[in-house]
Amino acid sequence: MHAPHDATDHRPDPASAPKILIAGAGPTGLGAGYRLDELGAGFRILEPNPSVGGLSRSFTDDAGFTWDIGGHVLFSHYAYYDKVFDHMMGEDFTLNDRESWVRMCGTWVPYPFQNNIRYLPAEVAYECISGLIQAQTTRSHADATNFGEFIDAVFGDGIAKWFMRPYNFKVWAHPPELMNKQWIGERVAVVDFDRALKNLLLQKDDYGWGPNNRFKFPLRGGTGDFYRRLGEHLDQYITTGVGIECIDSAARTATLTDGTTERYDDLISTMPLDILVTRIIKDAPESIRDAASRLRHSGGLMVGVGIKRPCPSTRSWMYFPESDCPFYRVTYLSNYSPNMTPDRETHYSLLCETSFSEFKPEDESTIVERTIAGLEACGLLEPGERDDIVSTWLYRADYAYPTPSVERDEVLAEVIPWLESRGIHSRGRFGMWKYEVANTDHSVMQGVECVNRILLGEAEQTIGLTYNVTEDGRNAAIHERPGVAGSGEKRIKPDVVVRTKAPPAGDIDEAEVGEEELGVTPQRGA
Repeated sequence: MHAPHDATDHRPDPASAPKILIAGAGPTGLGAGYRLDELGAGFRILEPNPSVGGLSRSFTDDAGFTWDIGGHVLFSHYAYYDKVFDHMMGEDFTLNDRESWVRMCGTWVPYPFQNNIRYLPAEVAYECISGLIQAQTTRSHADATNFGEFIDAVFGDGIAKWFMRPYNFKVWAHPPELMNKQWIGERVAVVDFDRALKNLLLQKDDYGWGPNNRFKFPLRGGTGDFYRRLGEHLDQYITTGVGIECIDSAARTATLTDGTTERYDDLISTMPLDILVTRIIKDAPESIRDAASRLRHSGGLMVGVGIKRPCPSTRSWMYFPESDCPFYRVTYLSNYSPNMTPDRETHYSLLCETSFSEFKPEDESTIVERTIAGLEACGLLEPGERDDIVSTWLYRADYAYPTPSVERDEVLAEVIPWLESRGIHSRGRFGMWKYEVANTDHSVMQGVECVNRILLGEAEQTIGLTYNVTEDGRNAAIHERPGVAGSGEKRIKPDVVVRTKAPPAGDIDEAEVGEEELGVTPQRGA
């Protein structure tokens, strides 16, 4: 195994290198720490939880089932990320063909949804195809002012009614009219209705997965094993059980939860941006606090169900737009690795995800029973199989999805430059609040690229932000389309990426789908 990068030609002078403090030992914080260690720079990582990994942690229950916080899979857009993974994991991973389905109208529809409408009842299929043709020939998504209007313009009334609107509300727990369309951008701007119509009339299957659509998964210990190993690699720099209580951004000092004070030159924060600004930074101006408080997010209830039966399916994960179950997605987690259950021959496991927000409240006290009833309603649990459940697991994530709301980019353009004027770099899934580049590989690379910017002066590319000086002399954040794929998007052509000393963002042609893709976006070669 080889280290990911030869840093000997780029090491900063230790005597002049800034003192860097990292808040959070999730994928972004660990990615930043790995790069800092590679460069020989001094730093410290603070993690308030007793273990590393953040939302990518894994847990093994008393019955021997291993659970992830959501359906993580390791797609990659980066050669650097792959090298870090290889360095940490060696050969201790599985390689899985992805097999995705949509459950609706009492049947299973293969992914991608719009290419396999023939599986739906005839009247529903007609409504979807008719609406799709009408939308593609009479409407323009360019006129849409929010995600709801974008759905209607791109997919038409039928697909919007039967799948896109109900499914996306179940995922985001926000009305689509409150979400912007920029996060989805050109990812599904063109749906091939001729292909969809041909598949329907000729009764042709069009699955869209295969040997080029594979994902890695740790052989043991779930997704969290990769980050556990990264944590062990950086153990001398990490303090667990200690977080940041408050920050004096003018003095560049952080008071920790153990009562001590830490000075920094640069702080890489991976905590939720709204919490950082409204609760932690005590000297943030009221205007910055007000802006950060406008950010929206949803929480998630993760329910694991362990069953003492041989696994009945080869599926990877499934989408659920309908109201007969609380969850929006279920993963056959036991199909990801043979070591996720007590015995692969006699047990299997289902991981079910349900979102919640002020717009979509969920009763945590009943979610396990409602989940099991939903699994029965949609046919994932057979009659009598409830009696074979030997384990249930529940995890509540108050911050699960950073909502790409209509006001998000405006908020980030105000808050991020102010933070960086104080040496605070907010990065990661909830640090940058950009869901479209918040998969695990994106998150790790946000940390890596932030370090390269601080120490080597290299431009960040994954976050899709540039900074211009406005007429009043202040830095302003300008949002650009990221140079990497995310949430279903094919990455942009290399000649569109701004050239810097840094390697091009998304420098390998690998994944074109995110961890939580919509279930309707085109696959490679589509």
